[in-house]
Amino acid sequence: MLILGLQKTTLLDYPGKIASTIFTGGCNFRCPYCHNRDLVMPPSDVQAYSTDEIFEHLKAKSKVLDGVCITGGEPTLHKDLPDFIKQIKDMGLLVKLDTNGTNPDMVNYLINAGLIDYVAMDIKHSKEKYNTIACMKNFDISPIEDTVSLLISGKMDYEFRTTIMRECHDISDMESIGRWLSGAKAYYLQSYRESEQVINPIFSPHSVETLSEFVNILRPYIPNTSIRGVD
Repeated sequence: MLILGLQKTTLLDYPGKIASTIFTGGCNFRCPYCHNRDLVMPPSDVQAYSTDEIFEHLKAKSKVLDGVCITGGEPTLHKDLPDFIKQIKDMGLLVKLDTNGTNPDMVNYLINAGLIDYVAMDIKHSKEKYNTIACMKNFDISPIEDTVSLLISGKMDYEFRTTIMRECHDISDMESIGRWLSGAKAYYLQSYRESEQVINPIFSPHSVETLSEFVNILRPYIPNTSIRGVD
C-alpha cells in the first residue's frame, strides 16, 4: 500500500461515524478539478506512511473510532488492499471505501469477503460525457457501469456522488445521470470548492439555486438526492 495521508479523526468522511481517513497514492483518472493533486501524481520526494504507523494510530484510537475511510487517489489500484483492510477489520473497525468504480472485480471481492461496510462511488458525469472529466486514454465506461450495477443490485450500504461545476454540468446532464442511476439508495451533489491543490483551477461552483434545481430534476429517479458542500 502506498499511503500518503492520514486524517486522524473526522466526523465528515464516514456518515454517522467517528473515523480516521487514510489517503492512498496514485489514480488512473486525471480529473482536472481534483483537489488531491499530490495524491494523484505523487512528487518524487513524497513521504509515505508505513502500515506500521497506520496500525499504531488505529490501535491507540480504537476506543474512540467507529471506523476507517479509505480514499485516494484510487484505493482499488492497490493489489494488497484486501489484506490491508482485513487487518483493520480484525481490530473491530468498520471500513468505508471511496472509489471511482473502475475496478468492479476488486469492489465485488471486498463486498463478498465482508471486508467493507460502506462504499462511496464518484460519478464524474453522464455516461456520454464521462471522459471529459476522467481524462483517460483509451477510456472504457463499462467497468464503471458494472460497479454502478453491482451497488444498486446488492445489499451493501453505498452512495453515489458528483462534484458539480458550472463549466461542466447542466440540466440535461442531470436528466441523463438520473436515468442512469435510477433506483439508487443515495446520491449527493457536491458543490465544487477551490483549492491550491486542484490539478487545473479553471472551474467554479454553480449557485445554490441551480444546485437545488438539479436536485429537483434528480429526485424522481433517486428520491434520496441532496446537496453537500454548501455553507
